Amino acid sequence: MKISYDSQADTAYIQLSDVEPDFAEEGPEGITFDMTEDGRLMGIEILDASKKFPIDTLNKFEREMEVEELEEA
Repeated sequence: MKISYDSQADTAYIQLSDVEPDFAEEGPEGITFDMTEDGRLMGIEILDASKKFPIDTLNKFEREMEVEELEEA
């Protein structure tokens, strides 16, 4: 899993897999789900992210995930 944040667009993206999604499905309130044809969730895009989440929390979570991934390798 990888989390990225674009401060200019105020958009967060949670990438759950390296597999390319086949399509995007709009969800509630500016959330888009990237899906495969067989229904697997590959990523989540969140518009107006700073209004929905404390951005410093997203950045902290991203760093924690990177450390965990390094420890597992």
